[in-house]
Parts: sequence; structure tokens; C-alpha cells
Amino acid sequence: MKEEQFEIIENKKIGTDVYRLVLKGDTKEISCSGEFVELQLENKFLRRPFSVCDYTNETLTILYKVLGFGTKDMTSFPVGKKVNLLIGLGNGFNYNTSKMPLLIGGGIGIAPLYNLAKKFRENGIKSKIMLCFKTSSEVFYTREFEELGEVCVLTDDGSQGYKGNIITYLKSNNVEYDFYYACGPLGMLKALSAYQSNGYLSLEARMGCGFGACMGCSIETINGVKRVCKEGPVFEASEVIW
Repeated sequence: MKEEQFEIIENKKIGTDVYRLVLKGDTKEISCSGEFVELQLENKFLRRPFSVCDYTNETLTILYKVLGFGTKDMTSFPVGKKVNLLIGLGNGFNYNTSKMPLLIGGGIGIAPLYNLAKKFRENGIKSKIMLCFKTSSEVFYTREFEELGEVCVLTDDGSQGYKGNIITYLKSNNVEYDFYYACGPLGMLKALSAYQSNGYLSLEARMGCGFGACMGCSIETINGVKRVCKEGPVFEASEVIW
């Protein structure tokens, strides 16, 4: 973990209340897909956690959705503005175990899967990618993912792609994979872990500190209490107690 100053080089709306924030700075503390950062907002006591969507040696990409006052303020951040980040937080995905990966993202939970899909592609592996949304107006980032793997869009109301959720899709289609990697609403992750346990879940939680000190994001696992920000946010599906 390290505190760094980053400069905004893009802050663009890419979907319904969804923005892409691209920052320039030192990213050497980031080592794995699935890690997260904590962004300091002016006049806000707690930092805001965001999954790492993508990164290079000098840039960091975050996807964020407007859900409260903090993220609403972020939409007005201008190019050139400096922001303070804690980076290199959390434990990410283990992508060395899979030869036939299935990536499953729900809503803004697709964010950490983008760099993961890039890692698989760099290893010569084409991922199957399921992007799940409530309705077509909420769909975003499909073209970016299509450059990295085989993409299927699911919407609850059938307004785009497959009509239904990821569980109904998996039950009705012969999807071949050895491990799944998922991030999204807790209900989706809980259903996935109940359906099949050979996967990894990136959990969301309210984080007070972001580095394991406050214990505010603790969850129950078969190996005892663990912190989403420290031992996670990625856990094996088989170890989480719902």
C-alpha cells in the first residue's frame, strides 16, 4: 500500500450514471487484477474504494457509478486536477489456475474484470465474458470487452441480449469453463456460489479504512472471520459463508 498523487487525464460519461476516470501517476504498487484503490474526496471524512479497471506503468483507469454525494462530486472533476489515492490495496484474482475462464460481471461490477480479461489474453487465453444488466439503457463497455473475449450480454427484461439472469443462462446453455471469476451485486454472487463453487468472487463492502485496521468490512468464511479489504476483495466461492 502506498499513498500517491495522480493527475486526471480523462473523466468521461460512458453510460447511464457511469463514468470512466483515467489518471496519470505511479502505479508500481498495483500488482494484480482485482485490487482496488481508495480515493480521497474534498470535505469527505472517508475515502471511496474503487476497483482497478485497468492500469499501465503510468496510468490507472477506474469506472464509477453515481450512487451518492461523493461520486456525484467526482463527475465534475476537470482534466488536470490532482487527486490523492491509496493504491496497491487488497488481494486480486488468481488467473494462473484457469485455462477456460468464465468472467461474470453485474452492473458496475464488470470493472475489475476488464484487466483480468487482458491478462488472460496476454497468456493466449480467450475468455468467455458474461455482462449482466437490468435493462438495455444500463449496458456499457461491451465493445471494450469484445476486443478481449467472447461476450454475451444479459438483461433482466430481455431488452438486449439474453433475457434472464446468469443462473438461468448457465442452466439453459452448455457453457464450458473450468473456473468462473465474478463481481457484482451480492445477490448474484451468492446465487453463483450456491450454483457452483469452482470460482472466485470479488466482494463489495462498506470500508472504513481500506487496509484492514477498522474491521468494518469483516465477513464469515469457513476459515474464520476475514476482511474484504485485506484478505479480499477476491475470495474463493467455496469459502464464503452467506
